[in-house]
Amino acid sequence: MARAELTRLTGNTNGGNCGQGDCPNVYRTASGSFVVQGDVSTAFTPPAGEGLVEIPEEVLREAVRALGW
Repeated sequence: MARAELTRLTGNTNGGNCGQGDCPNVYRTASGSFVVQGDVSTAFTPPAGEGLVEIPEEVLREAVRALGW
């Protein structure tokens, strides 16, 4: 799936300094699921095919506002 196929929910408001998508973000797919971009976390080892990322709470709050929840 290409980034162009995703709806970016964060980094578009509040005058953030996130330029070209190079910082934590939340995206929505056409099927309604979410893709999260953030710093790689080593909190634990996830199952094969999965990964862990850390994103700031403010990014999740921005995503919730963008969805109108």
